[in-house]
Amino acid sequence: MILDKQKTKIIFAVPALLILTAFFGNLSVEGWNWSSLDFLIAAVLLFGTAFFVNLVIRSGKTRVSKLMICFAILLVLALIWIELAVGIFGSPFAGC
Repeated sequence: MILDKQKTKIIFAVPALLILTAFFGNLSVEGWNWSSLDFLIAAVLLFGTAFFVNLVIRSGKTRVSKLMICFAILLVLALIWIELAVGIFGSPFAGC
């Protein structure tokens, strides 16, 4: 059985590993050109998502509602990330 403290560590370890992977990819992969601002935006998005998912998991809601809310949070993350990367909605932030 996983304790709440362990769940929190796991939830926040995932974005840390993703940022670390992106950092090493930026160093070693040709054509991967992230600036410091890109890493900052990615960190805010990933750790912000982890924070909200952690809040939902700690809430007293039923398992089904927790899953639905977490899915919605992850969907919003994916849509924002895709918009920033390629601009599917055509906002001024597209492809920044």
